[in-house]
Amino acid sequence: MSSAHLAARAAAYTREGGETALPAWPLAGLLLLYPLWWALGLGVLIFPIMAAPMVVLLIRGAARGRPVQMPPGFAWWLVFLAVVVISVGALGADPAGTVPERAGARVVGVAFRLAQYLSLTVLLVYAGNLTERELPRRRLINLLGWLFVVTVAGGLLGVFAGHFAFTSPVEMILPHGVRSRGFVQSMVHPYAAQIMDVVGESRPRPAAPWGYTNTWGNNFCLLAGFFLVAARRHRVLAALCLLVSLVPVVESLNRGLWIGLGVSVLYLALRSGRILPLLGVVGASALLVLVILVSPLGATVSARLDNGKSDGVRSFLVGLALEGAVHSPIIGYGSTRTTIGGRNSIAVGESSACERCGNFTVGGNGQLWQLLYAHGLTGTIAYFGFFGYGLWRFRRDRTPSGLAASCAIVASFSATLWYNALVTPLAFMFLAYALLWRNETLEGDPT
Repeated sequence: MSSAHLAARAAAYTREGGETALPAWPLAGLLLLYPLWWALGLGVLIFPIMAAPMVVLLIRGAARGRPVQMPPGFAWWLVFLAVVVISVGALGADPAGTVPERAGARVVGVAFRLAQYLSLTVLLVYAGNLTERELPRRRLINLLGWLFVVTVAGGLLGVFAGHFAFTSPVEMILPHGVRSRGFVQSMVHPYAAQIMDVVGESRPRPAAPWGYTNTWGNNFCLLAGFFLVAARRHRVLAALCLLVSLVPVVESLNRGLWIGLGVSVLYLALRSGRILPLLGVVGASALLVLVILVSPLGATVSARLDNGKSDGVRSFLVGLALEGAVHSPIIGYGSTRTTIGGRNSIAVGESSACERCGNFTVGGNGQLWQLLYAHGLTGTIAYFGFFGYGLWRFRRDRTPSGLAASCAIVASFSATLWYNALVTPLAFMFLAYALLWRNETLEGDPT
């Protein structure tokens, strides 16, 4: 279908007072007000909440003659969702080296992930069906750039006020036994940083407003390109924001973030297709690294590189994930599992005082390993097939917004080795996909 035909249909949808128009508020409100949702204790819970009106509005529009368009390659994603549902049948299995548990005890985690996958699917479809009149692409880019600024602000809060936290309204109404769980705390209890011993001493690692330090780093990397596009007309302020952001980037001690930024820079340089921009980017990156190393931040970088405490744990969990994929290669085990003890001994475990002491989550150390373990090769291939198809389909989009979107997806691929994608990183990947999709169907550079 030609872009001109699609544009004509979009115009027809909004005629006569916009009876079939989709309002932008469910998506715009979700992104613009995310700091508020975080402070209220809703956090990632806002995605299924906002998905409800999105579904209603899409159905209402379809009933009034506005068909719902699906993104290119959507069949891949439907296969993935089908595998997620089918793999629930394997919840009762207890793979070697994991804590035996009834299938019913694992349903809560599975239901949460499935609900979020479905909610984000709705987000993708809704964002892609909005016309330029309803939500201009430029505005969507600005909203994503705004969230990068929020991420930097949250990072600075984590660095300079690492112990800042408060009880949210949602947390207040939850029973103590529920709100005291670590996973629930990450969603409903706003805090600035995770206090962790990574370099020989306990220190805050930025997390606000994303719940975890790793999620903070993942989102920083995914949103940076959109910020650069959104701030093109305010280069001085953009440069200052990026300069300030170096502090939480380094202090986060997040090697995955550092690698992700390197991958992003290399990808953008290669996509330019010209040698001078490539040399310029490489030179600027080298200068930036040099500045960091000769500044006080350099000591932090050196300390992190000299302390790889998590390497052994990651290797241990990757081995278990691959072993699980071998024993259940088609649909996996339906969810993650908890290890019996640690990598060196089974004589450790959780207690009432420390719910995660000695126990690790197989599939909790990276989206790739979770997909292989929980949903087998079928789910893994379908998941990456969807995003891979999108990168190939939209490969000719060299607009600034298109490059930022494809860069986010490419960076997310490297992040799957150490970060889990649910919830907010996958949401931003979907919005990047929706932006590429809309760029294909609409004429002109939105920036």
